[in-house]
Amino acid sequence: MRVRRISELIELMQPAAIELVGDDADVGPDVVIDNRDATPGALFIALPGERVDGHSFAPAAVAAGAAGVVGMHLTDADVPHILAADSVDALSWLARGVVAEARARGMLSIGITGSSGKTSTKDLMAQVFEAVGPTVAPKGSQNNEIGVPLTACRVADDTAYLVSEMGSRGVGHIAWLTSLIGLDIGVCLNIGRAHVGEFGDMETTAEAKSEIVAAVGEHGWAVLNADDALVAGMADATRARIAWFGEHEPVGGDLRVTARDVVLNPLSQASFTLVVSDGEGERTAAVKLGVIGRHQVANALAAAAAALAAGLDLGLVAEALSGATSRSRWRMELTRSPGGVLVLNDAYNANPDSMSAGLRTAVELAIGSRIEHPDARVIAVLGDMLELGSASAQLHREVGVLAAELGVDEVVAVGSFADEIVAGATSSGHAARAANRDEVASSLSLGPGDVVLIKGSRGVGLEIVAAELVARDGETS
Repeated sequence: MRVRRISELIELMQPAAIELVGDDADVGPDVVIDNRDATPGALFIALPGERVDGHSFAPAAVAAGAAGVVGMHLTDADVPHILAADSVDALSWLARGVVAEARARGMLSIGITGSSGKTSTKDLMAQVFEAVGPTVAPKGSQNNEIGVPLTACRVADDTAYLVSEMGSRGVGHIAWLTSLIGLDIGVCLNIGRAHVGEFGDMETTAEAKSEIVAAVGEHGWAVLNADDALVAGMADATRARIAWFGEHEPVGGDLRVTARDVVLNPLSQASFTLVVSDGEGERTAAVKLGVIGRHQVANALAAAAAALAAGLDLGLVAEALSGATSRSRWRMELTRSPGGVLVLNDAYNANPDSMSAGLRTAVELAIGSRIEHPDARVIAVLGDMLELGSASAQLHREVGVLAAELGVDEVVAVGSFADEIVAGATSSGHAARAANRDEVASSLSLGPGDVVLIKGSRGVGLEIVAAELVARDGETS
């Protein structure tokens, strides 16, 4: 946001703000919730928490330059305070006001959801829009009731595009997030089994995710995956124009975006012909992705469809996609050691669908690696997939089965469901073992050309294994 008077912020935060304690003053442009992120003039939002209370860190934020505090009670920080009944609610209303002003002057608001691929697609999409004008997008995976408004508060007077990533813990959650930032374009990537423990089934997941297109008005766009039946069914949930994306030649809608002639290089980076169909006929452009994995084609198509719906030029979109890089840590992060070992760190999160994508990408990398190293092996270090509820055991076993079917040479499983992964892999005679996370790296015997996939839910902390493997003699590519 721009620098503002605290009294002006109170007006934006209504009805959440209660009163100003202290003198009116200028604050901004930054809005932070971590004292370590405080900058001169920043507004510090003191969030309550089960383990730590943000109010306790207000003095440290002020010492770092913060000029105002939003909290539920006064702190020891010697700056003006905006008191609110709920700090999160106050942050939400601040974001709502900042975005409403920006949309009134013409900024476009784009939201992305899906069971997997949200962050990777957000990163691609942000880089496409940045080629046209100032763009604000989440840092990492800021996709909840704190991350979405916090990202929105970075909108400045010259911001042309706001790209928001939206997760969901239940029906109504995305509807709440969209109420904060409005949407001109809503994107749904896919419906998978990432949160069946919370939603119960995929149909309920689809209902929750459909809120992202239900929020878009008739002059906006719903960008939907034509290859996913549950996503395709969301066309009935929106008044917006439909932009389809997919690899099976989408039909109908106002805009159709697909990929033809997909080819992977030895590093599993896809090249393809981007095909666009609309009222002007069919147009094509060449795309050569720098991000890793065959599954990135679908992510790129979603990003392209949103950008084209926003009116961007096809040639510019293709060029921006070709130049895009992975911006978020521990997501298909490829490291090649001087010894020739490829470490694929995808340890940020995991669900059955992203596990499949990770395993397939590792196998694709090995195919390329065997051109130079015929004996290259695939080793998969797999951790628990969290939030799967009563289906957890079966889904972990299925991951082990898939690893064996794809030809993974060795599976090392970590976590509470390690035995299920091992059982699935060994059921067809493949090598698999359970291991303690802190012993995995030292237990691996690796040679030139070998590919090691590191994949698990965030709570398992497998990025530690990747770091240990890289620390041997690696450097990030």
